[in-house]
Amino acid sequence: MKAAVGLERMGLEQDRRISDVVRRERSRLLNFIRRRVPDPRDAEDILQDVFYALVEANRLLMPIDHVTGWLFRVARNRITDLFRKKKPERFSETAVADENEERMQMEDLLPSPDAGPEALYARTVLLEALEAAVDELPQEQRDVFVAHELEGRSFKEMAAETGVSVNTLLSRKRYAVRHLRERLQDVYDEFTKA
Repeated sequence: MKAAVGLERMGLEQDRRISDVVRRERSRLLNFIRRRVPDPRDAEDILQDVFYALVEANRLLMPIDHVTGWLFRVARNRITDLFRKKKPERFSETAVADENEERMQMEDLLPSPDAGPEALYARTVLLEALEAAVDELPQEQRDVFVAHELEGRSFKEMAAETGVSVNTLLSRKRYAVRHLRERLQDVYDEFTKA
């Protein structure tokens, strides 16, 4: 009987410690994840996975010396897992938000060349802006972006050819897309404000 009461008390103490850790680290950990994961739903899912891992580690009596460091390491691993699972985003499928926060595809931003001289002019300006933005990219990012988007080459193929890891190539492409999004959003804003 005493052993059961002791185990119950120990379980309650462990639950309290986990609750304290969650309360203390939740905000910092969520900010850390959000800086690395663009989708807030994915960030929240990762946060929940990290705390679930803490509960599981506690249940399995795994010794964790530095809980905060452990939580951030688990978060980094979950973020890496998320990017490995996600299909690389094609620039042509990249969506941007308009003034009403509605998502639009990049092709939607380009006026039809058949819509008259003004539309043709706007399309030309946008394509020139795209070309200039691609030229601004660091060489490594540009090479990956052009190979994947314009030449349709796979990351595995590029990795085999260059000796650079697939994860590094994915990262370079992600930075390139981020830069291009920002640059083209500015040009789009100029046209929609006029």
